[in-house]
Amino acid sequence: MAWDAWDLDDALGDAATIDGKLDVARAAMDALGLGALIYDYAPVAYTHDGELITPSFFGMRDVPLDMVELWSTNGFYQIDPVQHLALNSSRPFVWSYRRDGRTVLNPALEKRHEPVVSYVHDMAITCGVTVPIHGRSGDCATVTGIRYDARDDFHREGARLLGDFTLLAHALHAGVEPLFGEGERRSRAVHLTPRERECLRFSADGLSAKDISGKLSRSVPTVTMHLNAAARKLGARNRAQLIARAAHYRLL
Repeated sequence: MAWDAWDLDDALGDAATIDGKLDVARAAMDALGLGALIYDYAPVAYTHDGELITPSFFGMRDVPLDMVELWSTNGFYQIDPVQHLALNSSRPFVWSYRRDGRTVLNPALEKRHEPVVSYVHDMAITCGVTVPIHGRSGDCATVTGIRYDARDDFHREGARLLGDFTLLAHALHAGVEPLFGEGERRSRAVHLTPRERECLRFSADGLSAKDISGKLSRSVPTVTMHLNAAARKLGARNRAQLIARAAHYRLL
């Protein structure tokens, strides 16, 4: 390997921006024979109904040109079996979409994954390694390295490089995560206006609509309107459910 943990930490520390840190990590991956990098971050992984939420941040290097849009906008993220495995495990893993692959991914492949399976075969990105990173507040990130045109025995080689890639993944996340702003730390599943969030936070503190109206110098009907709008967006039927779902999406 052409780098060690100290060199990588120094290089990541010298990079002042998220893009710069992603570039450092991508360059370091050359020593592992990995040709593309995907880093994604979600403040909340699942909706209250259990559906996978598209991450608030995608950082990709040397992936096919249409991959960012397919995963971030066109719903491929929701049917990506690698992501489902990562969000339900804390263990780094090697994966392969090959029909004869011998990785944890192969038994999990189902018909609903076919659009992703077809795409990765077309783009020759059928094999890679992924490191799940779960935060204490419920946020999560995944760091994935992809091998272009992988050989049939990639599952063996992937197992050998997984330890080094895991160190790289955690170093990258530790460098990138502190640079996130409010946009990255807000779930894409629900969007509340600043006033709706403000009223909701006061409500979670136990204040009534009348109390909140005094705090904000707004009429009670106006406060009630904001709370009702938040409830509709969150699909909440009462105040307790409203507060619980707001907490789930880290809106308080």
